[in-house]
Amino acid sequence: MKLIRFGIAGNEKPGLIIGDTYVDVSGFVKDYNEEFFEQDGLKKLKDFIKTNPELPAVSKDVRLGSPVARPSKIVCIGLNYKDHAKETGAATPAEPILFLKSTTALTGPNDNIIIPKNSQKTDWEVELAVVIGSKASYVAEADALNYVAGYCLHNDVSERAFQLEMGGTWDKGKGCDSFAPIGPYLATPDEIADINNCRLWLTVNDQLMQDGNTANLIFNIPHLISYVSQFMTLMPGDIISTGTPAGVGLGMKPPVYLKPGDVVELGIDGLGKSTQHVIAYK
Repeated sequence: MKLIRFGIAGNEKPGLIIGDTYVDVSGFVKDYNEEFFEQDGLKKLKDFIKTNPELPAVSKDVRLGSPVARPSKIVCIGLNYKDHAKETGAATPAEPILFLKSTTALTGPNDNIIIPKNSQKTDWEVELAVVIGSKASYVAEADALNYVAGYCLHNDVSERAFQLEMGGTWDKGKGCDSFAPIGPYLATPDEIADINNCRLWLTVNDQLMQDGNTANLIFNIPHLISYVSQFMTLMPGDIISTGTPAGVGLGMKPPVYLKPGDVVELGIDGLGKSTQHVIAYK
C-alpha cells in the first residue's frame, strides 16, 4: 500500500494511492499516527480496501502532508555513506552516529523550505526514511525488519553553521521549522522490490547534486533499527532517517548553500519524488 495524508496543514486526512488514484479513507481511519500502527492498522486497512473497492476519490492537486502524523521522534543517522563522510572530511564511523530531529520540523513533501533567521548555510540531504510499525526495544538485528511499517522519501534539511560552528550537538542545525519534508507517501515493504538497491537523487534548480544508492549504506537498515533500539524505545510511527550520499552543499569546493528562490527536487526509486521551493523566514 501507499499511504498519504492530504489537506490543509495541521488538518490532514488519511488516504491511499491506488493505481494512479488518490482515495480518502478517513471514514475508516482517524489518522496514520502511533495508535494506528500500534493497533495493527496496516493489516486492518488492507482488509478494509479489499471489501470496499469504491472509495471517495481525491484530486491529485490536493496538498500532501507528511504521510505519518507527528511521530514521537525522528532519529537520524549521520555520515552513513562513505562518499558523504569523505566529502565532509570526516572519518568513516565505526558505529552509527545518532542525532534527533525536532518533530516540529516535519512538513509535507512539497511544502516550502524556510531559511531560518540568521542562516547563511542551509543545506540539502536526500535520505531514505524508515517508519517503525510496532514498539521496538532491544531488537535483535535478525528480527529488525519485522518492526518496519514502511519507507518514505526525506529531505534532511540542515543549517551547517548552527550544526557545526556553534558548539554542542548537531541537533540545533537539524530541527528548524520546515527542515523535515517527508513523502509523498509511505510505501509498505511489499511495494519495494529491493530496499537495499534503490537509487536516491536530488537536484537544485535542475542541477543534479546527489546521485546515490542505498546499496552503499555503511550500516544497513536492520543494523540501524537494532542499534537505535539499544538506546531508546522506538514507538509505532517513529522515523529513522538513514543518512545521505555525497553531493551536499557543505562538501562542494567552495560550499554552496540554499537561497530564496531555489527549487529542490528529490526522489528515491519506489518512493516517489518531492519538490520544495526555498523561501526566506518572515
